[in-house]
Amino acid sequence: AQAAVRGASPRQLCSSALAMVIKTDLCNYTEYRIYPGHGQKFVAKDAKVNFFISAKADSLYHQRIKPVKLRWTQAWRRQNKKGKVEEGGKKKARKAQKFQKAIVGMSLDDLKKKKAMRPELRQAREQAAKEAKAKQQADKKKAASSKPAVPKGKADKGAKLPKGGGAPAGGSKNFKGKK
Repeated sequence: AQAAVRGASPRQLCSSALAMVIKTDLCNYTEYRIYPGHGQKFVAKDAKVNFFISAKADSLYHQRIKPVKLRWTQAWRRQNKKGKVEEGGKKKARKAQKFQKAIVGMSLDDLKKKKAMRPELRQAREQAAKEAKAKQQADKKKAASSKPAVPKGKADKGAKLPKGGGAPAGGSKNFKGKK
């Protein structure tokens, strides 16, 4: 340790061993550092102590002007992301992991089997299902065409009309306003 001290200058020894600490406060409005002997204290009726760096900050505070609206305050800089560059840059967004759930009518095992099936087999199965569906529709059309056709023009004479079907001939009788 003695050898290191011999090679060092007095100024280097002083700055490393005895770093002077100065107690500073923060301005309640601008958030700047206030060194000893500077600034203004304001004690409100509720005994809350505000410490301002200047009369300007004190005046703006009492005018209820928000520090966020003034470009020179730290609050504005913080809100608009000025200064203090992040070392890591932007955080990487985590990639969403794929997660399979069972579908109504199919269990997870059935889904996995279907996915594992070779594409050719899957296409062949889908083609067979389409052909079966087309055949069913053709059978329905044949059955519909063999039934006797019913004329659509006239309704049955025995069918009843709903009560109060039309508007009365003499106008509206239930009118509640002026006559």
